[in-house]
Amino acid sequence: QVQLVESGGGLVQPGGSLRLSCVASGRSFSSYRMGWFRQAPGKEREFLAIVSVNGGSTYYAGSVKGRFTISRDNAKNAVYLQMNSLKPEDTAVYYCAATAHWPATLETQYAYWGQGTQVTVSS
Repeated sequence: QVQLVESGGGLVQPGGSLRLSCVASGRSFSSYRMGWFRQAPGKEREFLAIVSVNGGSTYYAGSVKGRFTISRDNAKNAVYLQMNSLKPEDTAVYYCAATAHWPATLETQYAYWGQGTQVTVSS
């Protein structure tokens, strides 16, 4: 079992940056690939990025590639999402999740989920 808790969301102006964190408790964090998703009101949950178990490989959705960066620190049981050049359409609840699959872009491929953190991009 892995428990995930996200933090770092908030209100940011267009063009600004935020760094989301996700801390895991439970066993074997370093054996899971970790991903980030988001869900905007009225929309389906959207895959954003995934990082490999050692952090050496990443994969991004086209909508965020070049603006968002996923990373992890296994010593801290943490995964991060650095978000730059934020746009109003990035407003959503952001979730981290753990998977045994690679590259996992579907919700159904993830076994564990956090509760989400709200990101609002507005002037």
